[in-house]
Amino acid sequence: MADWGDLVAYIRLSYDVIRFEPDEVRIRVSFVKDQDDILGRRQIMVVAHEVLDQKEDWVQIATPFAMVDQVDLREVLTEVGDTTVVGGVVVMGDYVVLRHSLPLINLDINEFTDPLDLVASAAEDLERRFTGRDEY
Repeated sequence: MADWGDLVAYIRLSYDVIRFEPDEVRIRVSFVKDQDDILGRRQIMVVAHEVLDQKEDWVQIATPFAMVDQVDLREVLTEVGDTTVVGGVVVMGDYVVLRHSLPLINLDINEFTDPLDLVASAAEDLERRFTGRDEY
């Protein structure tokens, strides 16, 4: 992967893009139906271009999974610490967000797709566990 433009081109071909801006792409990741969810579940992922120290290009993968006032943050952080390998939990405005960042320089496509899949599925599990809904 050479740069942000190359990554965006890949995302546009490979994912369900629901919103596009120059430094941010939002995609919808759909999960296979299971016995508990007749219609299946979905997670909205935000893929953003970030510049570290005004010189290094990074990509940030983020997705909200709950409102801050709807969950016990200590319980969420404990669960993420016990079960999640990729990403970290942050509060962004009113939302609890799972996010992960990667340097764009020399990024192989699997170094993007694997974390994206892991963040999406972990956030979906957290959303199901802590809110019981499928809103994000």
